[in-house]
Amino acid sequence: MSEDAPATALRAQALDQSFGDVDVLSGVSLSVARGEVAAIVGPNGSGKSTLLHILAGVAAPDDGSVAVPREAAGARSVGYLPQRPAFRDGFSARDTLGFYAQLLDGVDDDDVAATLDRVGLGGVADRSVGSLSGGMTRLLGLGEAVLGDPSVLILDEPGSGLDPAMVERLFSVVGDLAADGTAVVVASHELPAVEAHADTVYVLDEGDFAAS
Repeated sequence: MSEDAPATALRAQALDQSFGDVDVLSGVSLSVARGEVAAIVGPNGSGKSTLLHILAGVAAPDDGSVAVPREAAGARSVGYLPQRPAFRDGFSARDTLGFYAQLLDGVDDDDVAATLDRVGLGGVADRSVGSLSGGMTRLLGLGEAVLGDPSVLILDEPGSGLDPAMVERLFSVVGDLAADGTAVVVASHELPAVEAHADTVYVLDEGDFAAS
């Protein structure tokens, strides 16, 4: 690696995962650098969510490994946005991130305010979660995922069910995060957004990458 090449933020090697007699992942490997947006595309049932669960540390693979260099991380190493984030309706957007900040070392109210601004929710920080639109709720989930400045961000279908303008807004925020040095892995069916914002695209089919 040359001195100017960005550092590797995440490396997955030979990931295998089966459920019963169904092989979902078979020897999947990928490496993502800091500042890179890597998109995972593929048909429903191809294993995208399973792969993201493993990369985010939500689930352990049957075999293989995932490594995230700790020295590249902030208060935590990996942030994860599930496909359907859920929050308490009675909390405001600020309260929601403030509650989560208590679980992270070195994250305070100033970081919460900066994160809300970072994902474009500074102007609605005191609105209740229940009054937010679907797109704003997804942006709040993104804010929760980036709180604590993780070096790796894992996003599972962040644009699912959103209108094209909100999809573009969300992916623009993702692009800004990558420009600041975050490594992003995103599974998405939003191919125009993927084409506009992804540096690398992996096509997952039948448990392995068919192309990249």
